[in-house]
Amino acid sequence: MSELGSTHPAEPLDASDFSSLQTDNSFARLGSDFYTRLPTTPLKNPRLVHANTEVAALLGLSPRATLSPEFLAVVSGSSSMPGGDTLAAVYSGHQFGVWAGQLGDGRAHLLGEVVGPTGNWEIQLKGAGMTPYSRMGDGRAVLRSSVREYLASQAMHGLGIATTRALSLVSADDPVMRETVETAAVVARVAPSFIRFGSFEHWAARKRPDRVRQLADYVIERFYPECLPPRTGEAETSESRYVRFLEAVVERTATLMASWQVVGFCHGVMNTDNMSILGLTLDYGPYGFMDGFDARHICNHTDANGRYAWHAQPAVAHWNLYQLANSLYTIVSDADKLRNALDRYEPSFLQAMQARMTQKLGLISWHPGDELLIDDLWSLMQANHSDFSMTFRQLAYAPGLTEAEPRRIAHDLGGTIGDGTGSLSPFIDLFVDREAAHAWLARYQSRLLRDPCPWESRVSSMLSTNPLYVLRNYLAQQVIEATQRGDFSELDTLMRVLAAPYTAQTGMERYAALPPHWASKIEVSCSS
Repeated sequence: MSELGSTHPAEPLDASDFSSLQTDNSFARLGSDFYTRLPTTPLKNPRLVHANTEVAALLGLSPRATLSPEFLAVVSGSSSMPGGDTLAAVYSGHQFGVWAGQLGDGRAHLLGEVVGPTGNWEIQLKGAGMTPYSRMGDGRAVLRSSVREYLASQAMHGLGIATTRALSLVSADDPVMRETVETAAVVARVAPSFIRFGSFEHWAARKRPDRVRQLADYVIERFYPECLPPRTGEAETSESRYVRFLEAVVERTATLMASWQVVGFCHGVMNTDNMSILGLTLDYGPYGFMDGFDARHICNHTDANGRYAWHAQPAVAHWNLYQLANSLYTIVSDADKLRNALDRYEPSFLQAMQARMTQKLGLISWHPGDELLIDDLWSLMQANHSDFSMTFRQLAYAPGLTEAEPRRIAHDLGGTIGDGTGSLSPFIDLFVDREAAHAWLARYQSRLLRDPCPWESRVSSMLSTNPLYVLRNYLAQQVIEATQRGDFSELDTLMRVLAAPYTAQTGMERYAALPPHWASKIEVSCSS
């Protein structure tokens, strides 16, 4: 999402360390009401587990820079970033629908803002020590959860979904107590901004409309400049820009939710303090990509009531936007204008879902009645608990839809249908009720005739939309266990696979396979 980084582009650098970078630190200029300045707490004997050279390039750092002692010192929290301004931000929020009051960066430190070749990027360390907002926490992160966050940001970016990025993963000798004693770790996260819905709620709850306005002006001017001028024929008032701002956030959030839904991604803890004002996927904790489809799938073991289940995510995002609108009501006197902005959410979400599902099914355009065909597919998947990702990937090569050679099919489906001899049937074999699958497939085949298109073009389009590789929980768990043993090769391999999830990669068949039986016993919670 480099296009979200605003402002002052720099020439590409071949920097050997952070001292070569130009910094901005615009968030720090908001003033100390918005944060607390404090240093990070160094770890004992930090070791670089992995560095993402693609993200480093966004900052203007060369691959060579990521191997330097200076790089490790900064991303482990041992040294401050040259030209940076280390701080922890304050915010508030609703957690599981209940007002939680003041929260803040309890285990995160913003190191500063880098003027990169394609935009500005904030660098934040997660797990670098206690802050005034740690509450009962120790300010640390563990290797287990840090690996999950590091992989998740790579997976989402590879899928083309708006997300924060991860620059590096560091482990250390420090013991950290969770359910058991675990190994400390630090993730360096990168985003144009880490401001949340809860950042606005914080000042609204404290009856400080001046601070709400200051924060809104900052976000609009840097990240939503299109909201500054009035629309043609629109009467400009001092409040109009804030209404346009809410409209823009509504549309970005609706698009993000559609992007999550169509890949089976569950965030797990969609509190308002975990919602990015830029429409990015933020704060990877108890997330999960669905294996067998269940519309009520709950990925967070802590979420006993299923508030953040897969099917509930779009409605939760809408509810969270209402809380943002309530905060903006302190600086916008006309509540109806805010309500009208919120009313854009449902049509924006439905439009985004229609566009994405049209692509996933290889259709050229949306026709009346397509919603019933798709709803019936969801119902078929629900009844048979068919694998989410494989169902859509294998649909491209379902019987009767192509003239492709078996070996090509086997390759494009990542070895998930056998050895290329044609002994297994794509799509149909994913369903226990094969008769029902055949019946739906016949309807789908008839629908394709309404959008005449060479099968090669349809297949190519579907393969570029339906991922072969997704970050299943069991894959993350295998990387965690290898990394805890000191073997970082599995992490590196999976990072490379997740960078290109739509393209079949030779020798990577095991990353496309159905999960083993033991995978169903993996549980993730808010401590993950």
